[in-house]
Amino acid sequence: MAGSVFSRIIAGELPASKVFEDDRTLAILDINPVNKGHVLVIPKEDYANIYDIPEDLFAHLMLVVKRLAPAIRDAVDAEGINIIMNNEPAAGQLVADHAHIHIVPRFHGDGHEHWHGKAVYGEGEKEEVAENIRKAIG
Repeated sequence: MAGSVFSRIIAGELPASKVFEDDRTLAILDINPVNKGHVLVIPKEDYANIYDIPEDLFAHLMLVVKRLAPAIRDAVDAEGINIIMNNEPAAGQLVADHAHIHIVPRFHGDGHEHWHGKAVYGEGEKEEVAENIRKAIG
């Protein structure tokens, strides 16, 4: 069987606990959840990450995420929700060949740590970085 694990789930070759599906997306429970109710929203088309996915499909994914987030929160009595998309291995993308968005229910004291700000800008560096980003936007 070829393709990413998500492509194989979408094709029905692998089992998954589906929570939502439409013509463009599939939402399933994560098999290694941070907390119970952790859902992955996956485009049915193969795109590696945010850099490759068409804007209209990404917008649709986010509308699905918005619809599912309060339902997940209520279903597991979560105290909060994280919306996460990891892009490329350095950012923690484990299924490196298929874009997906995590909806993670959160609870006080659940042990899942938020990132810790460590970067410190030197004199004038913040402005330089901002300018480089603006230039890259085009």
